[in-house]
Amino acid sequence: MNAVSHTPAGGPKPNPRTLAVDCGGGGIKSCLLDAGGFQLGNAIRTPLRYPLPPEDLLGIVASHAEQLGSFDRITMGIPGMIRHGVVVYTPHYIRKAGPHTRILPELADAWDHLDIEGRLTTSFGVPALVLNDAEVAAAGVVSGQGSELVITLGTGLGNALIDEGQLSPHLEISHAPLRWGLTYDDYIGEAERIRLGDSAWSRRVLKAVDTLWPVFRWDRLYLGGGNSARIRPAIREQFPENVTFIPNAAGMNGGVRAWALAGRGAE
Repeated sequence: MNAVSHTPAGGPKPNPRTLAVDCGGGGIKSCLLDAGGFQLGNAIRTPLRYPLPPEDLLGIVASHAEQLGSFDRITMGIPGMIRHGVVVYTPHYIRKAGPHTRILPELADAWDHLDIEGRLTTSFGVPALVLNDAEVAAAGVVSGQGSELVITLGTGLGNALIDEGQLSPHLEISHAPLRWGLTYDDYIGEAERIRLGDSAWSRRVLKAVDTLWPVFRWDRLYLGGGNSARIRPAIREQFPENVTFIPNAAGMNGGVRAWALAGRGAE
């Protein structure tokens, strides 16, 4: 697709208002953030109805934008492999009825290498930044010092690696094999949490984190996402000291700082 300029006429505004959009497997949440990353008013959430072509997702964002008011740029976090604002692969939105259901070829084609960043810019007339959803969450919590890994637990497993305050190339850990022929998504995703119950699932999360340590050897690991709060207290105590649990709100609150982490400054 043709490249789209993200530089608004007249140059960047000094105190931009950001529309932050957090795309999950079950719903889309949006809110407005001020220049400091603080939320302006209440967030809006719309449950997803599948199948979900790109036009439906963009329609939800347009509805949220109309309700929330004016903004100067958009930050969107979306599950899957997002590269330079283009959807290389998204695991949920190509399926008939959501996560773990049948893939629809026509949806897979519609989402394949979709320049969603360009579509947002064209639709709303403001600069847009689209990253993996865990990368946006990471922007809200990392210190910017050393090697920091963020893992989000929700429908599946999201991840982001930040080195000295800069995003590293995205890796889809969720699709890597773990054990018994299962991927990380299969092993500790929402479907398994429901099947196993929180206690057994929490032990699985601890094992999964243990397998990642030799790969990343992080200075700090952050565990977030909606399901991180479900990890049982007794299991939490077994995590190393360099593991920090973070609130789910980071998925939107990182919408301002994400621009700097992605090397896009105050665009």
